[in-house]
Amino acid sequence: MADTPITLRLTIADPVQGVRYSLQQDNAPHDPATAGDAPLSFDVSVRLSDDNRFLGPFVRREGPQRRFVYIRIGTSAGDHGSPWTRRAKVDIHDIPAALLDQARAGRVLEIILPGRGEDGSPACATIHPVQPWRSV
Repeated sequence: MADTPITLRLTIADPVQGVRYSLQQDNAPHDPATAGDAPLSFDVSVRLSDDNRFLGPFVRREGPQRRFVYIRIGTSAGDHGSPWTRRAKVDIHDIPAALLDQARAGRVLEIILPGRGEDGSPACATIHPVQPWRSV
């Protein structure tokens, strides 16, 4: 069988207002958006293989199993006047198989992410969800 295209929605619950965020496609910013006072969402198109491996230009890998997507922040997202140069790593390899089946059937899978670190600046490094993956 062929790979199945699916959509992952990365929603930042409380982004830092005025900061630019984007997805990372290959090694460049993609679809930049400046945060306002509402949650900020990015829809990521990926391919899912028959054995549940994630593929495509947004997918990064670490070792044989770990797959993730980067959200670029500040200068990394193309805002060269920003005081922040960051990326947030969002794990996707641990999405439950039952949800992947729903994605294959056309449902969007969404995760809710924190937008701020403990100091109030944009969250970065490996970020842990506020709400786990769900089908929407």
